[in-house]
Parts: sequence; C-alpha cells; structure tokens
Amino acid sequence: MTEGSFHEVVVIGAGPAGSVVSAMLRKRGVEVLILEAQRFPRFSIGESLLPYCMTHISEAGMLDKVAKAGFQFKDGARFQRGGAEQTFDFTTKYGPGPGTTFQVKRAEFDQLLADEAARQGVQIRYGHRIEGVDLAGGPKLTVAADDASRYQLECRFLLDASGFGRVLPRLLDLESPSGFPVRTSIFTHIKDGITDQRYDRNKILIAVHPQYQDVWFWLIPFSDGRASVGVVAEDARLQQYSDQPDQALKALLAQEPNLAGLLAAADYDTEVRRMSGYAANVKALWGKGFALLGNAGEFLDPVFSSGVTIAMQSAGLAAPLVAKELRGEAVDWELDYAQPLKQGVDTFRVFVEAWYDGRFQDVIFASKQNPEVASMICAILAGYAWNTDNPYVARTRKRFDALVELCRGL
Repeated sequence: MTEGSFHEVVVIGAGPAGSVVSAMLRKRGVEVLILEAQRFPRFSIGESLLPYCMTHISEAGMLDKVAKAGFQFKDGARFQRGGAEQTFDFTTKYGPGPGTTFQVKRAEFDQLLADEAARQGVQIRYGHRIEGVDLAGGPKLTVAADDASRYQLECRFLLDASGFGRVLPRLLDLESPSGFPVRTSIFTHIKDGITDQRYDRNKILIAVHPQYQDVWFWLIPFSDGRASVGVVAEDARLQQYSDQPDQALKALLAQEPNLAGLLAAADYDTEVRRMSGYAANVKALWGKGFALLGNAGEFLDPVFSSGVTIAMQSAGLAAPLVAKELRGEAVDWELDYAQPLKQGVDTFRVFVEAWYDGRFQDVIFASKQNPEVASMICAILAGYAWNTDNPYVARTRKRFDALVELCRGL
C-alpha cells in the first residue's frame, strides 16, 4: 500500500451533493478532492428535480450549464387516483424562489455537475472506493482503485456524499432503522410513444393504484421522447406478481387505466431494475472531522422527489460550516447543520407518511381547494420545506392534521 497525499477536504461521491458542495467549497477557496467509486456516466434514479434545487445549483455556479443542457422543462406535478386528478403548478407556489426546474436523465445530469465541479478546480478520482477510515487525529482514508492499487490519504475534513452507498454510516457503525416499512421500487427507462396531445410533458405524473392506496406509479418524461417509469409498493403487495422485474412492472402498469393508455405504444428497451429497503437513517449526521450529506444520512421515500433536494440542501448548509472550521473558527454542527437539515426532512416526512396512509391523498383530491392553502402545499411539493414563513413548514403536523380533518369533512 502506498501513502497518498494530504487534502483540505475529501468528498466521498461525485453525485449531486458531492459535486455541488465541492463547487461551493472551491468558491470559498478550499482545496477539494472527490473520490467516486463508479465510473461516470452511470445510471441512477431521482430524475424529477424540484424547483428549490435551482437555488443551490445557482450558488454552485452551475445553473447556466444546466439550463442550456436541453433537459426537459418542469413546472409542476400531476396526481391521479381513479377518475380524480389534481395538478400543482409550481409557479403559483407560496413564497419566493424559482418555480420551475428540469426532469433529467441522471447519467447526463450528474456527469454535467461533476464536470462543472472539475472545471472550477475540484479534483475527481473515478473508480476509487473507500475501504477504511480512521478519525483519530484527523480523517485518514484507505482507498482502493479499480486498477487494483491501494493507498492512504489524509484530510482536514471529510464529507460523505455517497448516496445509497452510505460509506461512512457502514464503516463507522452509524446505521439506524428508518421507521418506514420496507418498500420496493421497480423501474426502467422507456421510449414512451405517447401521442395524446392532452399529456403535459412539463409535469411529473404520479398515479395511485386503483385497488391499493399505498401503491403508486411515476411517469417522468424526458426531452427526447423517452421517460422514466416505475412503481413503489411494499414487498407483500408484490408477492402476487412475477419475480421477474420486467413482467411485474408491466403487469402492474396494465392495472392502472390511465397509464396503460398513455403507454400503449411504449418500447421497453432498457433493463428493468428493482431496489428494496432504500429508506434509511443514521444515529448522527456529523462527528469529529466529518459530516454526512443527502442520502448518505437519511433517505425517506421517492414519492415527492425530495432526495436530490435534501442532498443539495445538506450541501448548502455544510459548505460554509466546513470553510469556517478550516479557518479555525468554532462550529456547532448540531445547531447549524443537523437541526436545520432535519427540520425540512421532518416536514417531508409528515407528507410522506400521510401519502401512504391515505390522508394526504384525501387532501390532494378534495373536491374543494382553498387557493392560499393549496399554494402553501404546492411550495412544499416544490421543495421549499425549509421556508418557515410557510405555516405548513413552521407547524407541519398540527397544521396538516387540521387540514386533513377539514378535507375529509367536505
């Protein structure tokens, strides 16, 4: 094993959180090395961004490149259950901030962000996997490259943006149960073949299974006539279907009349994938010399596309604190990082839990909608789960429970 170099900050993972936080640190004059286990481009889900992401992409100096990349424009979300339909236009949301964003193939999007981080001076090593970490006296990493070489390096601060890889939670025994039931997602990319002129490609479509309220589908259109399509369900629901992911996905889609009609001419030309038990939590989001970003810390559920938003929010919170600590200034990571990040995550959590037990579905599909309340809910669906001027953020559970009772009484 060879000894490696010393770096100010090492970031694990070149996904959105890793690339964005690295660019933010470079703008503060910090030297950054990203270690990415995979080779880019690589497939990933989480393709429907939320408008709040645009504020962080802008802060990282990447907005112009993203806007000019040709990704599918997105301005809202459409929900369907049985014959009922409700649309949220993010440009009408409560509060300030961008109201539009993009729907992206993550292989292309993540590569673009990583390339932009590199252009700004971030060093990225692809195919380099963390095998061990020693935090005594400052982070010291053992790294294995895909050319079979191994080496060690040291840094002043370590950020884990490894997403579902959850490198530090595994190596430091930080894993904790999520509290959510084990759910499975079956998904793929297709040539969608949609010709219905009423279909709005500028919005993600979320449809509820006609029989099971806790089973739902997504349809995320891209700008080239392709789309991401998937289903989420507890394993017990999926036992009646084939154990072959492609057959199970097609069987489930055939049961939802609207999606079956939209995708009648679809070409399933890409491998269908299956992912289970993705909800995760940790005992702590930070420790001496390190912090966890995005999905490496906690992942709730894909239903409201909050994953990338939480990842970028964690990057935006962490970057100034890391720079401050490197300057020798005192940092309260619990007060200034963990608590603010959890505040928004917990807001999303209320809505995710209520989606699966049917309460939020009853709110979405209520026969009467108060425009002001709808704009506040719309803001959270657009990613603004940290705007405490919004009553449904400041007092999420109390306000939401009252809204449910009101909607169910209509």
